[in-house]
Amino acid sequence: MTDYTIAGQQIPAEALRWKFVRSTGPGGQNVNKVATAAELRLDLSACRFSTAYRRRLALIAGKRLNRAGEIVIFAQAQRTQGRNREDAMDRLGVLLSEAGRAPKKRLKTKPSRKAVKARIQRKQRLGQKKQLRRKPLFD
Repeated sequence: MTDYTIAGQQIPAEALRWKFVRSTGPGGQNVNKVATAAELRLDLSACRFSTAYRRRLALIAGKRLNRAGEIVIFAQAQRTQGRNREDAMDRLGVLLSEAGRAPKKRLKTKPSRKAVKARIQRKQRLGQKKQLRRKPLFD
């Protein structure tokens, strides 16, 4: 077995596991006898990813990451097993490429003096408007 290169990442063949089951939904007579839905499992412990990459991948994977440390992708949109397999691999590629892009650092910004002054003036106008709504005080 050879390694796969998906989205620029080397993935050992033993880290990928396929399972094919019957698909749900419409499909005529074919749906009850052919296992067309593809389930792809990527075992993260078998992959040599950096810690930061693994953390980003786990965050992006979300609910597709199970407790065993596997990313599970279930593809059943297509009518053939081969196309569902391609769909699952494409979706895995998208996940891996998204994790490959490090998020940009946020630069701290400060509102301009003019913006601060305008905000305070808006607050003062609103306060004056509310003050005028009060019942007058009688001495």
